[in-house]
Amino acid sequence: MASSTTMASSTSAFTTKILCFKRPQFHHQPRLAHSPRASLHHRHHHHFFSRRHFLSQTATISLPLLAPLIQQPVNAEETLSEWERVSLPIDPGVVLLDIAFVPNDMNHGFLLGTRQTILETKDGGNTWFSRSIPSAEDEDFNYRFNSISFKGKEGWIVGKPAILLYTSDAGETWQRIPLSAQLPGDMVYIKATGEKSAEMVTDQGAIYVTSNGGYNWRAAVQETVSATLNRTVSSGISGASYYTGTFNTVNRSPDGNYVAVSSRGNFYLTWEPGQPFWQPHNRAVARRIQNMGWRADGGLWLLVRGGGLYLSKGSGITEDFEEIPVQSRGFGILDVGYRSKDEAWAAGGSGILLRTTNGGKTWTRDKAADNIAANLYSVKFIDDKKGFVLGNDGVLLRYLG
Repeated sequence: MASSTTMASSTSAFTTKILCFKRPQFHHQPRLAHSPRASLHHRHHHHFFSRRHFLSQTATISLPLLAPLIQQPVNAEETLSEWERVSLPIDPGVVLLDIAFVPNDMNHGFLLGTRQTILETKDGGNTWFSRSIPSAEDEDFNYRFNSISFKGKEGWIVGKPAILLYTSDAGETWQRIPLSAQLPGDMVYIKATGEKSAEMVTDQGAIYVTSNGGYNWRAAVQETVSATLNRTVSSGISGASYYTGTFNTVNRSPDGNYVAVSSRGNFYLTWEPGQPFWQPHNRAVARRIQNMGWRADGGLWLLVRGGGLYLSKGSGITEDFEEIPVQSRGFGILDVGYRSKDEAWAAGGSGILLRTTNGGKTWTRDKAADNIAANLYSVKFIDDKKGFVLGNDGVLLRYLG
C-alpha cells in the first residue's frame, strides 16, 4: 500500500499530515592493598648503639607499624561520591545519547547511543545487556538512536537516518513505522504524551504530533525556522543571517514548551503549544550558547562555550539572565539535570561534574570525577532517586544518592 505524503520545502509552510503504515511486529529473540605486618626483631647487645645504628633501628620499627595504616587510593572511576560508573557491553567509541524507563516497571529501561546501540536493563540500571531489534537492523545503515520516551507501556524511539520504532508492550516487541523520505531534517527528539500519542521534533524545527500510534502525523508548526528568520531578520535577531538551518540542541519542559539553540550558538528560539512558528531571541551573553534547558521551577538555564552558566530571572521564557560562578576549570559545561527544585547536577568536558543544593545559586565541583577520561554530555533524572549521566566512550554514571 502506498504512503501518501506531502512535505513542506525549507521556505514554505509545513504540511499537516504524514501518512505512516505499520509493519508486522518482530519478537526479540579496589580492593585495598594491605601491607603485611612485619615482625619486630629485638636484639640484645651489651654495648652502646652508634648514632647510625640507632637511626636504622628506629626506621625499622616505625615503618612496619605505619604501613597497615596507609591505604591505596580508591579508583575514582569506580567510586564517585554520589555516583558510580556502570560497566556496559559496548565498544569504547560509543556515545550514549538517551535513557528511559518503563513507568509501570522502573527496573526495566533502555539506553540508546551511536553505532546502532540499544541496551536494556531489568534491574534498575545496575547491569545492561545488548538488545537486538530486527526491524532496526539494516546492513546499509549504522543508526544513531537519538531519543526514547515511554508513557505507560507505550514507547517510542527515533534515530538518524530517519527511523521510528514503537512498542505497546513495554519494549518486549518493537515495530518500525515507515516515514516519508521528505521529512524535513533529522529526528532528534520524541515525547510520549498519551495513549497512542507522541510529539516528535526534527533538527530543522519541525514538530509533529500523532494520536493514532504513528499512522499519521499533524504538523504543529506552520513554517520552517529558516522561513521564520527570513521574515524576522530585520527585527534585530543577531546572527540570524548566519543560520544554517538546524538546531544544535532542543529541550522540552514538562508543560510542553521548547527551547532550542541555533547550530552556531548565535541565538536561541522558543515555542509554546498553539504558536504557529518558533520565536527567535537574541542571546543576552557575549559568548556563544552551548545548550539551554528548563529548571525545575520553570525558569531557564543557559550554558555558554568555555564553561559559563547563566540562570534566567524568574520563570517562563525570557531574555534576562544572570551569570552564576562555577568551577569548570575552563572546560565546557554541556548539560544540567534537576533532581528537585533545589538540587541539580551539571556535567561537561573532561569529566566535569558540579552540584547545587540551592536551586543553582552556588555550585560545588565533585573532584572525584576529574579522573574520568570522557566528556559527559547529558544528565538525566528519571525521578528523585534514579539518575544517570551519559558520556562518550561508553561512559555511564548511576546516581547513588
